[in-house]
Amino acid sequence: MAQLTFHGAASTVTGSKYLLEAEGTRVLIDCGMFQGLKKLRKKNWEPTPFDAKSLDAVLLTHAHLDHVGYLPRVVKEGFHHRIFCTPATAKLAELIMLDSAKIQEYDAKYANKKGFSKHKPALPLYESKDVLTTVKLLREVPRNDWQQIAGPIWARFHDAGHLLGSNMIEIEIRHREPALRILFSGDIGRYDGPLYHDPSPPPECDVLVCESTYGNRDHPKGDLSEGLAEVFNRAVDRGGVMLLASFAVGRAQQLIYLMQVLKSEGKIPDIPIYLDSPMSCNATDIYREHSEDHDLSEGQLGGDRPVLGGPAVHLCRSVDESKGLQNVEGPAVIISSSGMMTAGRILHHLKQRLPDKRNTVILGGYMAVGTRGRRLQEGAKTLRIHGRDIPVNAAIEKVPGLSGHADRSGLLRWLGHLKNDPQQVFLTHGESDSAEALAQTLRSDRGWKVVVPDLGDSHTIG
Repeated sequence: MAQLTFHGAASTVTGSKYLLEAEGTRVLIDCGMFQGLKKLRKKNWEPTPFDAKSLDAVLLTHAHLDHVGYLPRVVKEGFHHRIFCTPATAKLAELIMLDSAKIQEYDAKYANKKGFSKHKPALPLYESKDVLTTVKLLREVPRNDWQQIAGPIWARFHDAGHLLGSNMIEIEIRHREPALRILFSGDIGRYDGPLYHDPSPPPECDVLVCESTYGNRDHPKGDLSEGLAEVFNRAVDRGGVMLLASFAVGRAQQLIYLMQVLKSEGKIPDIPIYLDSPMSCNATDIYREHSEDHDLSEGQLGGDRPVLGGPAVHLCRSVDESKGLQNVEGPAVIISSSGMMTAGRILHHLKQRLPDKRNTVILGGYMAVGTRGRRLQEGAKTLRIHGRDIPVNAAIEKVPGLSGHADRSGLLRWLGHLKNDPQQVFLTHGESDSAEALAQTLRSDRGWKVVVPDLGDSHTIG
């Protein structure tokens, strides 16, 4: 018998942390931060719900903050064993964790300067030095090869098609014959998604832990490239600047690739693209390094137009380069983070660009409840930024189907590859209505025993 405890991404979409215990061995699958609503973000500051020193290993599905962002805290609290991931995940995770530490250090310094924190002094959740210690624990492993993780727990990684280096994780607990097989889906990518390969079929398993971000809805029908071209050309006709809120890692690179394809095909004008995010620029370098993970079936690029570069693509790393974009007149594209408009350089661009009706703000992908992105998506007339209410006069557009997650149909298609029914199924990484909708479908259509766990729930498996 083994025990599985859900310390994150249970009835919510962030903070992925799953603790697997077997024969005295304790392994954590993902170690992410909570994002979105304040009540969720505050959970990052609660006592860690497990003894960090007791962990024997950590496995990472991919490098997004809600899957890796809590790692330095766990290391700070005494974890010192290996963290298993693919090579691209290791590089991207270092980038994302360092950015997170820098933001926290800045916020703590600012709170102490202004005196508005109830803590004296205000402290960051972790610091850059904790990230550097964490990076030393990363162990890069290839996909598709079995690795002994700790004690009776073995694992191998399969391409999830969600992000560069992303994986589902197949685990065997080899304390019995046959072994207990557990599959953690991670975040399942979209079929035919730009730049990434389709998710690998799930291996057979006894226990399945599956994401459900889009468990109750499908992405809009239609060709993603065509939809982007239509939004792009409407924005060009307005004459202003097109501002794309984008996750620095993953979404930004997909957008650049798609725009490069559309330019090569003559479907959009060859206007300048500014990528305004040091982390996104560095991530783009990593993407170029790991071209083996690229699926370029959306279209061929002509002439001297590389996948993620070219003369019209400008990488803005410095603060001065970012400030210089205030003088850019349209038509032009500015891609900036964060994707849900919670922090970062995007806020300065929004303050400048939202009041002007000639400009266009393009939303792409999932916007969590409580974020500025969600408020714009729901038609907000003003947006609170840095203590001011900014009028929303710019056009708000949404690119259909730009999410990096499989939708309901995609998840069912992916699960349809399983020839045998899992004995236990847990749906995670989805808001309650989304997870419950998918659970009902799997119960009624397939007869599966499905549980939607709450935070802190613990289940005996096998």
